[in-house]
Amino acid sequence: MSTQTPSPDLMRRMADAIRFLAMDAIERAGEGHPGTPLGAADTATALFTRHVKFNPLDPRWPDRDRFVQSNGHGSMLIYSLLHLTGYPGMTLDQLKSFRVLGSHCAGHPEIDQDLGIEVTTGVLGQGIANAAGMALAEALLNARFGDAIVDHYTYAMVGDGCLQEGVGQEVISLAGHLRLGKLIVLWDDNQMTDDGDTRLALSDDIPGRFRVSNWHVQEVDGHDPEQVSAALSLAKTDLRPSLIACRTRIGEGIPRVQGQRAAHGGRVFADDTQAARTALNWPHGPFEVPDDLRNAWLDAGRRSQGEYDAWVARVEAMAPEDRAEFERLRAGHLPESWTRVIEDHKRTYLSDPPTDFAYKTSGELIEALAGAIPELLSGAPDLEGATLHKRSLEAFTATNRSGRYVHYGIREHVMGAMLNGIAAHGGVIPCGITYLVFSDYERPAIRMAALMKLPVKFIFSHDSIGIGTNGPTHQPVEFFASLRAIPRLYVFRPADAVELAECWELTVERRDGPCALAFPRMALTPVREAHEEENLCRRGAYVLKEAEGGPRKVTLLATGSEVAVALKARSILQAEGTPTAVVSMPCLELFEQQDKAYRDSVVNQSTVRVAVEAAIRQGWDYYVGENGGFVGMDDFGASGPPEALFEHFGITPNHVAAEARSRLKVSLNRPGIVGDSIA
Repeated sequence: MSTQTPSPDLMRRMADAIRFLAMDAIERAGEGHPGTPLGAADTATALFTRHVKFNPLDPRWPDRDRFVQSNGHGSMLIYSLLHLTGYPGMTLDQLKSFRVLGSHCAGHPEIDQDLGIEVTTGVLGQGIANAAGMALAEALLNARFGDAIVDHYTYAMVGDGCLQEGVGQEVISLAGHLRLGKLIVLWDDNQMTDDGDTRLALSDDIPGRFRVSNWHVQEVDGHDPEQVSAALSLAKTDLRPSLIACRTRIGEGIPRVQGQRAAHGGRVFADDTQAARTALNWPHGPFEVPDDLRNAWLDAGRRSQGEYDAWVARVEAMAPEDRAEFERLRAGHLPESWTRVIEDHKRTYLSDPPTDFAYKTSGELIEALAGAIPELLSGAPDLEGATLHKRSLEAFTATNRSGRYVHYGIREHVMGAMLNGIAAHGGVIPCGITYLVFSDYERPAIRMAALMKLPVKFIFSHDSIGIGTNGPTHQPVEFFASLRAIPRLYVFRPADAVELAECWELTVERRDGPCALAFPRMALTPVREAHEEENLCRRGAYVLKEAEGGPRKVTLLATGSEVAVALKARSILQAEGTPTAVVSMPCLELFEQQDKAYRDSVVNQSTVRVAVEAAIRQGWDYYVGENGGFVGMDDFGASGPPEALFEHFGITPNHVAAEARSRLKVSLNRPGIVGDSIA
């Protein structure tokens, strides 16, 4: 096996192998984005032949370097690299099926770490922020296990679009502040966007933006692999994060489009590929790579084998207790007996219900969970005092890599996207808390977490009009419907401190997707009357209080702080002789996963159903039916004390009872349309 460093001439031809695989795949597909894979081929060749530490035969090697192609529209770059360096699943047939349904080579890279694709990218700016999260995770784990076990870099290939997006600037600022020195960003500086020259909308000194944010910055010819490689070597000697601005020509190699806006996303035709073959002296047919180049690329894929073998030996030599802990994190398993924290707090909250703000109760829980789960990482965007989820946790800083609370500053978007990168890296369980109304700032990241099925914990306080006098700007009346619309996202809204503990358990243990856990600013009124060993929230909804005095006539469905309102309304209706049940529905997504018989037993054994939630009605008609009622919001909130607001908007026991009576009256006049089961 040869591991000789490729010569400059060989590296140029190796880069051409990327170009022709990319343009052939794009021409075959009839669409794609040729600009990046053709323009950045030389830069990527320098990176993968001389610097990236990886093992295609063990793609999930924990100490591998991470490579994120943030400008994911140019996906044939990463697909060609993974194929050429020997990832078994990235076959030539996969490249030929670029953009075909079921192919590993989707239009934009989709996470598949067994294939070498670390994260899903293409929503510009997300990838560079994911990379920053990976670098943070590496620093945290390095502080815990040392250089012998955790010592790797994160490389991000970014385009002009990634740096024009606002989240890109948030990354630049925060990564520089935290001195994430193992983050190296390669900017494909081709000065061209879909509209044309970047000067149409940009006059920034982009390298200057990095410099003033405490980055190490170099500017090189991106078509000279020797310059790129030397810059990468120098970057790794600096303790700051690094930007390497690689000046390139978009669409390099295709005479008709190179250097033009058409290279960004324009079609590539057979005449273009033939012209490129003539211009670059490439006498090979479509998808053909000559043996010398294929072998040189496979050598690049095997270049880290010695480092890999040495790392395996070091892991095997670890002290048994340390190795067991490392392997536990590697497998993504939680510590034994961590749920005792939940059980202990459930009993405490039942016997001595908290009377303080709900976010303080949640802060107590995360502090206790962090004591039982050493990989749990908390953080917030300038809301430490307003959410109380730091407490005794030390801050992660430029000088304290062991800290388990990140001060993200007023940067919700980058917090969400970095949480995704931390989760994708592995070994750390990331949680980030902010006000629910600010979740829109991180919505692209929440959506990407769901798309990638990442176990990110998005925590939200101040979840309703109960925030009070801060007014409608901070009262998220439409946000539950908005979050529930995201596939794969579990949205939790617990009713009291006991349910809050149970929802934290479900949030922490979930491994196949993200969770959004929300609770109010105000204290949660106790609704549980007896201790249950079972986590009742696990099924998404349950009968909290059954009807008495006869068959159920009314079912009140509620979430969060409004469950207590529903219970008081039930007392009114029961006193009037109307058998009424209250159903707590902390997670509609989990409820929908239950069998039909259970769902019918919880929701549909009544004449009338009324939903109660201090939010808009959207989504509730599915549960309450044609004859159902709703007590909540139909407009934005207002500024005032919480009690006055709930009265003003009619979210009170009396209004709920009145709505039930009204619905009952309608049902008596229109028999046969109620009591239908949920499909």
